[in-house]
Amino acid sequence: MKPSPYSVHPGVAMALSVVAKMKEKTGRTLDEWIALVNKHGPATEKERREWLKRERHLGTNYAAWIAERADGKGAEDSDPDAYLRAADRYVNGMFAGTRAPLRPIYNELLKVALSVAEDVKACPCKTIVPLYRKHVFAQIKPATNTRIDFGLALSRTKAPKRLIDTGGFDKGDRITHRIEITSKADIDGEVKRWLKKAYELDA
Repeated sequence: MKPSPYSVHPGVAMALSVVAKMKEKTGRTLDEWIALVNKHGPATEKERREWLKRERHLGTNYAAWIAERADGKGAEDSDPDAYLRAADRYVNGMFAGTRAPLRPIYNELLKVALSVAEDVKACPCKTIVPLYRKHVFAQIKPATNTRIDFGLALSRTKAPKRLIDTGGFDKGDRITHRIEITSKADIDGEVKRWLKKAYELDA
């Protein structure tokens, strides 16, 4: 099989830690909670969530997570293999239908991003593909049927007109600028220089 270009999202490691400590924190393992919910809990995910909070005195996050897993969803949140399978589905979904023509542009942008350094990781979500060093330093987002927004974490860097200020710095977001990409030709030397700059700022 061709190796995946994607890496496991950092959130999966956090979720694995939660699973490992669940027995200590709640008195049951995740599998034990799922078995309990399926045997004694209500029928729907929403009802199960409320039941876990009301009858079993779990916090909102634990209750929501267990209810979701008992309903057969959310495995990708704490299973690295399941996440990587989901990552491909996320990307395929992002570039389906009327946005399919953007896929070759995305593939080229991803290739360029991963070539910046060996420690760059692409970790797809449902609507964006964040790029990590230590933190998110860039992201790829299909914005319209004809345009990808290439977001960059550049802090207060003074940038030319082509780099559109997202307002991210003032809002406390990582992504502070974006470049509109509508063709492979747009992925030029200037884009690569600003990508490298964003990578270096996350040292």
